[in-house]
Formats: sequence, C-alpha cells, structure tokens
Amino acid sequence: MFDTFKNRLEITGILTTITALRISAGRSSEPIGSDLPVIKDALGNPLIPGSSFKGALRSRLESFLRGIVGNNRKLVANPAIENEWSITSQEMKELKDSYNNDEALTVEILKHTDLVSHLFGSPWIASKFQVRDLTVLSDTWFGQYEERDGVAIDRDTETAADGKLYDFQIVPASTQLELKAVVENAEEWELGLLMIGLHQFETEQIPLGGGRSRGLGVVKLEIEKMRWFDVNDDPEKLLTYLQELVSSNTIDDISSYEDGTQYKQIWTNALITHFRENIANNSTVEATQNS
Repeated sequence: MFDTFKNRLEITGILTTITALRISAGRSSEPIGSDLPVIKDALGNPLIPGSSFKGALRSRLESFLRGIVGNNRKLVANPAIENEWSITSQEMKELKDSYNNDEALTVEILKHTDLVSHLFGSPWIASKFQVRDLTVLSDTWFGQYEERDGVAIDRDTETAADGKLYDFQIVPASTQLELKAVVENAEEWELGLLMIGLHQFETEQIPLGGGRSRGLGVVKLEIEKMRWFDVNDDPEKLLTYLQELVSSNTIDDISSYEDGTQYKQIWTNALITHFRENIANNSTVEATQNS
C-alpha cells in the first residue's frame, strides 16, 4: 500500500546503444525530412521515453513468468487484452460490491493481482516503479542522425513493391543516454524481480525500438549507483533521512542511503522463494477446484 513511506531505491545508470536505435515518432507531416523520424526532445536531441524502457522490461519479465507458471492470468497477466488481466473490469465491479471498506478492498485487489503488476502497476493499482525519459549525454552525441532506406518487397516479383519505398531515421551506435529510476515501498521479492529485469539490459538481452529483426535496438545498461533507504519501522531513522534531504546539496551527501547492490542477492532469493510459494498455492487451489 502507498499511504505509508517504507523504503526507496534510486537507480542511476548509462544506457549505450550497441547498434543503431530506432524509436519512431510516427510518420512525419513535414514536406522535407525523413518519412519516419525518431522521437526527439524540444531541442532536437534523441531520447528514449521512460514508457518504452519500462514496457520492454515488463514484457521480458512476463515472458519469464509464463515459462515458469504457464498462462495463468492470476500469476502473469497480459496487459493488452482485458480478458487476460488478473482482475477484469467485471471482476473489479464485483469486488467493489463486496467490499465497502477501502482498506479491505485494497488488500483483496493485491491478493488477486498478478506478480508483475505488483511492481509495474495495473488499471487498479499504481506502479511502484518510475522511470524518467532517458536523455542523451551531450559528449556522446554529435547532433547527427543516420538515414536509412526501407522497402516492402513484392513476394511474387521479388522486387520493390510500387510506392513502398521509404526512409527512416536512427540514432547512431555508441550514443549514451542517462537512466534515472525510482522504486518506492517495494517488497523484497518485487525488488528481486526488478534486479532480474535490469540484468537483462546489462547483458544486452532486451532490444529497444523498431527494426530489431534487422539488428537495430541492441542496448547495454551500466548501472552506476543504487541508493537504498529502508525505514525498517524506525521513525527516528526516517526523521534523520528527511533532515538530510533538506540540508544536503546533492544526493551523494545523504548518509542515510545504503549501497543497494549489496542486497541484490537477498532480493533475488526472496523472489525465487515467493515464486515457489505462489506456484505451490496455485497448484493446491487448482487441485481443489478440479476435485
């Protein structure tokens, strides 16, 4: 629940384009220019929307979960299709009719929410994981985009189809962008889920944008810092943290933060334990229903 501050993890890092990157802004309406320009900020610099990074990360984690628990929507949902949500609109209406107390309703919603949505959010609960738009580091960006041609091939003639020639912009390889993300009030197993997802970016396993079958979108994340603060039911600790926030000039001056990297294995182990418990509980429920 989000009404009590419990903990906070701040993640900063650098995302490097290993191959060229194409995150399209849609078809251009300009008379001169690329047919498919990339997304840019107000100054014309490339950026990666936080939603694109977060969406790719979520999709990869959901694919892992389906490999573990199958297509059980109560454990891993499909955000694109309502019938495959862990809680559909109709089910949500029934829950609201059954629980007049907001706290009891929230507890019941969380009980029926799939594992990934606990961290990334759903139509019924807010996300604990926030990602800013990734902005370019100026010393790695020389103000130039690459232009490439694309064409649709006629399968009968094996030549370019009439009117299907187009061009598109890409962000060059070796461009670096800054990642800033925050997680608040997360359980240990939820942080473990995030660690596994981020590791996929660290090992170049999650491509971004379009043209991935052509080799575009390979990126590599280097996490620079993970600042961790846990209240741990200690009001005095929280008061000290708040005082440091106000008096410090930079985040690095806040001594209340711990190095989050030392907890990665603990969080990952908590995730594995949580998975096994959910799989066992789900198997018991299914056996009861089928008997």
